[in-house]
Amino acid sequence: MLSKKQMSAQWLQKNAQLFRCPHCEQAFHIQEEKTLVCKNGHSFDLAKQGYVNLLTHPVQSMYDQKLFEARKQVLDAMLYADVYDVILQQLTNLPEVMTVLDTGCGEGTHLYKLKEQCEHEMIATGIDLSKEGIVAAAKNYTDILWVVGDLAKSPYASKKFDVILNILSPANYEEFKRLLQPNGKVIKVVPQSGYLKELRKQFYATSEKEDYSNSQTVERFKESFPHVDIFRVTTTKKISTELVPLLAHMTPMGWHQEKKIEDLQLDEITIDVDILVGSL
Repeated sequence: MLSKKQMSAQWLQKNAQLFRCPHCEQAFHIQEEKTLVCKNGHSFDLAKQGYVNLLTHPVQSMYDQKLFEARKQVLDAMLYADVYDVILQQLTNLPEVMTVLDTGCGEGTHLYKLKEQCEHEMIATGIDLSKEGIVAAAKNYTDILWVVGDLAKSPYASKKFDVILNILSPANYEEFKRLLQPNGKVIKVVPQSGYLKELRKQFYATSEKEDYSNSQTVERFKESFPHVDIFRVTTTKKISTELVPLLAHMTPMGWHQEKKIEDLQLDEITIDVDILVGSL
């Protein structure tokens, strides 16, 4: 029985070409089944949990272990199933074996569920600035290479990915264009006006934060990619009582508002997003 570290080492042996050194942009090779090394001698060890930290500088994350535990439980309830269906439809005309990068992957549940349901084979990797998120991803999901890293000092090689996912997370469009294969797709999920409206109503009733517009985000995406399709997904799901505080904890709305979280009364929640699909 292989350890998670050994499984990740084998994954990297097969797919090292997807990566580059974040210090000097040189190619990596695997040394002694545990270390990524470039020709200039920069090295990064696989952690025992199977992830690799490719940060070149310390980063302070706003997200803690509690948030990622809450997020996993909420996403396991499949509130985003309709979103996954639309994303998977966009993958049907891509290669039978596709390379997929999830940027801002958090604890990895979105990427795992898409990989699990995809008819094609995914060679998948997820990156996040938060070590806590990546540790949780490596703990829960194997056969995906999880990376602590910064897209501003990117550890990925140019033009290697058929799909770049960016789900409810900040984007780096110049980096996405560098990483994307010529016929690849960038799939970005952004909130629409009704996203989590029941939660917003209770946190921000009668304030301007109760309303939301994604128009600026959509325009920036259109400026970056010449070919864009937009799919709106709107669905209202039943939500169990025990998931309500967890949902609040995983969104910025709930940060530092423990008293309000205790008082929340919800039995359904609206998922309302635009799925932006861009290509070069």
